[in-house]
Amino acid sequence: MRNLKVLSAALLAVLVAAAVSCGVGQQPSQGGGGGGGGPAKICMMPKLVGIPYFNASEKGAEEAAKELDVELVYDGPTEAKAALQSQMIEQFIQQQCGAITVAANDPNALAPAMKKADNAGIATGAWDADVAPDARDVFVNQATFQAIGYKLVDVMAAQTGGKGKFLVITGSLTAPNQVAWLKEMRERMKEKYPDMSIVAVEPGEEDLQKGIDLTKNYLRANPDTAGVFGITSVALPGAAEAVEQLGRDGEVPVTGLSTPNEMKPYLDAGTVEKFVLWNPVDLGYLAVYVADAQINGDLPESGTFEAGRLGKVEMIAPDEVLLGPPLVFSKKNIDDYDF
Repeated sequence: MRNLKVLSAALLAVLVAAAVSCGVGQQPSQGGGGGGGGPAKICMMPKLVGIPYFNASEKGAEEAAKELDVELVYDGPTEAKAALQSQMIEQFIQQQCGAITVAANDPNALAPAMKKADNAGIATGAWDADVAPDARDVFVNQATFQAIGYKLVDVMAAQTGGKGKFLVITGSLTAPNQVAWLKEMRERMKEKYPDMSIVAVEPGEEDLQKGIDLTKNYLRANPDTAGVFGITSVALPGAAEAVEQLGRDGEVPVTGLSTPNEMKPYLDAGTVEKFVLWNPVDLGYLAVYVADAQINGDLPESGTFEAGRLGKVEMIAPDEVLLGPPLVFSKKNIDDYDF
């Protein structure tokens, strides 16, 4: 029995030594360099990969990562589905990221995985579309929800005399930024344009053909529709294409949110007069600067934050950084942008 106890003690000592050498029980470093003393690792997730808007954001993120000398992992699902994002957050945790920042397809569905990342000692954030506030440390907002929602309505009102019933093609009925924009659009109509109303909201699921089909079917069934909003970078060109295919360009105004390169043909054709966005290259750039500041403990809770070529950006809340006001694109300025 004594020999067995000695053997057990020896075995335990070997196991403890092995655990220590493998880092078991040690907290992951928020430096995020994978434990090898290299550059910090920032893991950044768009709603989905492969569309121009998020390709532009990736370009800005890579620019910032190079300036800051950090390792950037930019990856996301091929479909705008929260379940796929949650799975990828779990993978990011295993990659020992110093910071994880996501553009959420559903704020609450991603919360458990983001909280798990926080518990692992990883700095957490959101950009473009927020997660539940208690599931991240900071949100990088492209523009205030009110500014975007109000500007969309003002652009449409100028073309319709502030009257009529409108269709909205969105990406998802749960995407937090789109839900917030819709709320502000309705508020703007109620306050300033009481003869304007949103009567239908259809989710295009970031699928161009689905957005085209939804718009065409709705306009056929409701020919008196005053105009169409497409409030994602895929929904707007889909709505514009549908109006063109129906031969109603110039008759049914279309506006919304998308990228200049996607919308230039529709501006040239006169299908779209004006549309709204911000610079997604700058948004991706800012998100990396914020994540790096989180890792280093340099992000302030108020005032301004120095973000490379963007200069000073505003902390509009202790947990929210603002890129700036939205831009209105038209034939006059669209050639000034390439994304």
